[in-house]
Amino acid sequence: MASSSVPSSALAPPSPPDTTSDAPATLATAAPTSEPSVATAATTPPAESLSVIPRPVPAAPPKRILVAGGAGFIGIHLCARLLTLGHEVLCLDNLFTSQKLGVQQLQRRFGDAFEFVRHDVTLPYYCEVDEVYNLACPASPVHYQYNAIKTTKVSFLGALHLLGLAKRVKARIFQASTSEVYGDPEVSPQREDYLGHVSCTGVRACYDEGKRVAETLFFEYHRMHNVDIRVARIFNTYGPGMHPYDGRVVSNFIMQALANEDITIYGAGQQTRSFCFVDDLVDAIVRFMACTTLVGPLNLGNPHEMTILDLARAVIRLTGSKSRLVFHSLPNNDPKLRQPDISLAKEHLDWTPRVGIEEGLKRTIAYFRTLDLSKYKRPTNHTAHRSSEQINQKTAATTAGMTAPSSH
Repeated sequence: MASSSVPSSALAPPSPPDTTSDAPATLATAAPTSEPSVATAATTPPAESLSVIPRPVPAAPPKRILVAGGAGFIGIHLCARLLTLGHEVLCLDNLFTSQKLGVQQLQRRFGDAFEFVRHDVTLPYYCEVDEVYNLACPASPVHYQYNAIKTTKVSFLGALHLLGLAKRVKARIFQASTSEVYGDPEVSPQREDYLGHVSCTGVRACYDEGKRVAETLFFEYHRMHNVDIRVARIFNTYGPGMHPYDGRVVSNFIMQALANEDITIYGAGQQTRSFCFVDDLVDAIVRFMACTTLVGPLNLGNPHEMTILDLARAVIRLTGSKSRLVFHSLPNNDPKLRQPDISLAKEHLDWTPRVGIEEGLKRTIAYFRTLDLSKYKRPTNHTAHRSSEQINQKTAATTAGMTAPSSH
């Protein structure tokens, strides 16, 4: 397999990697700490629709943790896991693509340990925390293409403001990057040292390039200011808690199948994806934040690859649907391949996904069957967008009138 090596001596001094080897280039290493070793933590299920798989997690004293984008699909599961582990969680979200249902569930279950603030990360936020997770950005094409300029600003300014916060309070900070930084890859599976095949002018570029520049900011803050970072490239994720109208392939197929509607396949359906169940992903994220041997970038996803056509057939079979498959022309910007090489995650996190696609789809379909769709906003909801902008304006006015510490 051909692959591009990235010299990373600047990230892991003093010895540079062997760029003549076929092995992945050495990634940035984290400074050793006195954190305890891995121990088994007792976990209990959090909110109603949020499941937690008990896994060995790093034993640590309770922390105050900021989760930006914490009301989103992955974010709300992460908040639930952190609360279950005994931490206090401050959740920031502008609710543009998220729902308050998960937030309300966590407020009922965990009380004062969970705090929600409606805030947009394109504006600074000041608080005292021990850790920061940045998951703030629309991740579905339906949502991030709705306002491409805003999407780019969220990735860039969100990273900038949260890195400034982490620098000021000396907090470890996690960046939820994406497999989209690899673009339409020419190699498979994708290793972390693959430089990608990305368009900076296409309709997906607002998301792809926004995440790439966020990675750049994270590593420059690491190099220049010694900020303790963790950068993960997250591959396709699914599970209970998905927005039914988010436009992603799993939710689209399940919604169409449950309604016995035609299932839309683009092209011949031979493009491949690798789907990771959300509980497995959250487990990896928590392990990565506790890891002291590297800072990333690190692929997180399920390496089991399947075609979109096979996914559609599996959804029809598991739902007992009468849906037909309908084929449409393939968009030019649709990646043909997506499969992570998770060798580094196995080595450094002692992690591999445990939930197979069959079991994961069954759980996800069961969740979708329970939904009251009247409580969910449809995609490109203009009311939600205007509400988000109003929140921004109010926050900007408040911020302008206060004296804030310099974070950058």
